[in-house]
Amino acid sequence: MLGLPRGAEWIVILVIVILLFGPGRIGKIAGELGRSIKDFRDGLGSKDDQAEKPESSEEKK
Repeated sequence: MLGLPRGAEWIVILVIVILLFGPGRIGKIAGELGRSIKDFRDGLGSKDDQAEKPESSEEKK
């Protein structure tokens, strides 16, 4: 029966990933992933801010 990996299977998967990429490269990948998620969220927030800015500038005229 196929399904999601459990306990010992995750350990084997993690060991293989560490052997392939090395601990330094995994840290860099995690950092880049975190930065890209943060930039994506900031981009979504700035889109809302840009939609509000023209309305506020029109009210001042």
